[in-house]
Amino acid sequence: MRSFKHALRNLSLAAAVAVSFSAPAWAGQAGAIKDGWLLMKIHAEMVDEDLLSGSNIDVDVDKGVVTLQGTVRSEAGRNRAVAVAKSSDGVKNVIDQLRVVPAHEVRPGTADKIEHAGEKATDKTTSTAKKAGRAIDDGWIKSKIYAQYLTDWNTVLNDSDIDVDVADNVVTLSGTVKSAEAKAKAVSTAKATDGVKAVHDNLRVAAQ
Repeated sequence: MRSFKHALRNLSLAAAVAVSFSAPAWAGQAGAIKDGWLLMKIHAEMVDEDLLSGSNIDVDVDKGVVTLQGTVRSEAGRNRAVAVAKSSDGVKNVIDQLRVVPAHEVRPGTADKIEHAGEKATDKTTSTAKKAGRAIDDGWIKSKIYAQYLTDWNTVLNDSDIDVDVADNVVTLSGTVKSAEAKAKAVSTAKATDGVKAVHDNLRVAAQ
């Protein structure tokens, strides 16, 4: 009887140890989340955020660590951008390097000049505003393009590493895609995005 209890205790201990060192159920899924997908996902979440109206945010992802750079209009916008990034599956950490630049400090006469959220911009290049209140400016265009790329991630744009830069409503695409078809899709998507005046294509097709 004693030997049986001893064996049972050892078996229970072994099972407990096995459980404690097993990976969580979501670990495999999170490990499969790629940096390029995560970048697109974070930008997609920012598209309809009214607090980010007038912002121009760059998102960089390296092995699940997100770095936010660029400008926002207020501390509330900064906090919201960080919260959006932190809430995305697969994010390990968020480094906040955002700068708060109030609207009245923005140089006039550029596509970056917009009114507060919910108001229509006076500059002719940003005269169309989103229904949710975020105006169509350089920052919105960037996030919108990434959001559209996300919808094609599981097909033609899978494993793409695309950098989207927008200045005065002119888009520059750089980075790599896996095929000529993916390159064409990335360019056509950018060109069809509201507010885009022109697209410069610097994408490279990665060697297979």
